[in-house]
Amino acid sequence: MATDRRVSRVAAMIKREVSQILLYDIKDDRVGTGMVSITDVDVSGDLQHAKIFVSIYGTEEARQETMAGLKSATNHVRSHLGQRMRLRRTPEVIFLEDRSLERGDKMLNLLNQIAQERKPEADSNADSNMGEMTQDMTGKVAEQLPEKVTKKVTEQVTEPLED
Repeated sequence: MATDRRVSRVAAMIKREVSQILLYDIKDDRVGTGMVSITDVDVSGDLQHAKIFVSIYGTEEARQETMAGLKSATNHVRSHLGQRMRLRRTPEVIFLEDRSLERGDKMLNLLNQIAQERKPEADSNADSNMGEMTQDMTGKVAEQLPEKVTKKVTEQVTEPLED
């Protein structure tokens, strides 16, 4: 069994090398239909198996086509890895689609939508609360200051704020 540090170093090396292989060495047109990026590589403790998680940008049809191309190129990728890396045994490679980026993007869009829906409510509540606060404050200040100063402060405080 390799140490955790060794496993993470091998995973990082596999990620880098497979990225280069996908860019320059794979001739299958199906791999190029969707924009492919490697999100993570999970290597087993004995360094015999590597799960390569890929994110594919494009339509559902392009994703399926790209995954089919990646699965058919698995042996090619493994042989290139064996040539480029100095390991006793080249790990078995499995490509898995990672949709976490897509799910994260959907969550962010939903959160932004909720924030936009709540913003008008918060603005109207803030305006009414601000008006009540200024009236209370001007009343307290008016008791302590001369009438001329109180009138000027009241005019400035009650003017609408400009964005």
